[in-house]
Amino acid sequence: MSLRHALLGLLAEKPASGWDLSRRFDRLLGSVWPAGHPQIYGELRKLQVDGLIEIDGEGPRGRKDYRITDAGAKEVRHWLADVEVDHTLRLEPLLRSVFFWLLEPAELIEHLDREAAYYHALAEGYRTMVMSRDDDLDPQTESLRIAAEAGIRLTSALGQWADWAKAHPPRVSH
Repeated sequence: MSLRHALLGLLAEKPASGWDLSRRFDRLLGSVWPAGHPQIYGELRKLQVDGLIEIDGEGPRGRKDYRITDAGAKEVRHWLADVEVDHTLRLEPLLRSVFFWLLEPAELIEHLDREAAYYHALAEGYRTMVMSRDDDLDPQTESLRIAAEAGIRLTSALGQWADWAKAHPPRVSH
């Protein structure tokens, strides 16, 4: 995923300041694509230079609200419809699992307990996002519901994997 396109997508919903975008980005996308304030502000500057966003208004202490331009909307639609999806999954928990044999059994169980708890809690957080079902939702909310459902399924599966791995630990070699 491109930070650039994620920011364009968020600005397609409504104008926002860098601070607002950072908070919204973290809330909606932080668990799948983290981005800090410096990355977001840097990308906003590039988007503005490229003519994909513009300043919508300025407030106190230099606060700038940005809005997407027609060119920016066209760019995010192009990314969604025409750019091939990168299906690479870079999941550190799975990378670490290749080396579980290096841990002592008690260390491994403790680690997997933390992993299972983390993923089960994350799945529950996604569930609360979609708990109230309203059949008359706007398109943005429906899209968020679809993304949250993917989050529920993926994080639930990872939590179940950690539970399974606790019951099937590798032999220790040391």
